[in-house]
Amino acid sequence: MAAEAGERAESGVAQATALGVVIEIPSPLEASLRGWRRRYGGEAAAAVAPHITLVSGSTTNWKTAVEHVRKVAAQCPAFKVSLRGTGTFRPISPVVFLNVLEGAEACGQLHDALVAGPLLHELSYGYHPHLTIAHEVDDAAMDLAQEELKGESMEFMVQSIGLFGVDDTGAWSLREELGLGGPTG
Repeated sequence: MAAEAGERAESGVAQATALGVVIEIPSPLEASLRGWRRRYGGEAAAAVAPHITLVSGSTTNWKTAVEHVRKVAAQCPAFKVSLRGTGTFRPISPVVFLNVLEGAEACGQLHDALVAGPLLHELSYGYHPHLTIAHEVDDAAMDLAQEELKGESMEFMVQSIGLFGVDDTGAWSLREELGLGGPTG
């Protein structure tokens, strides 16, 4: 039997488990974004719900990590996100995304608060809030996504964040939706 997150395996080493914290996209925007992900990235890309990643990492103590995420969410006020135009991480990484304009600073502050403490980990690159449309597909598909979506824009209120873990099948699954509860401005 596998050890639960934070339990010690027979070797005495705590087992790490994947953990992600994201901003989920509300309906009906989610359907449009999922359609674009399908068009430019195929069915595999469409299977992953559109989201803005705040933290993607792992923990050896799920309970402590969850308590930290809950505390951060409770202290953060709701905020508006506007997505406008496209960007890319190419040639460093084969990704085309929608830019987070309004709300980018709030996403960065949430990210910083989340990785302070038990979720601290090294990043290969600095945090850059975005919503991935095409990832690891051929250049023609990424070029098409970047060109065709460059004039798109949408906005929504972020009132909660999702805490995800990997389920028994290896897929990311929502473990808890945490309402943002900080003072409103």
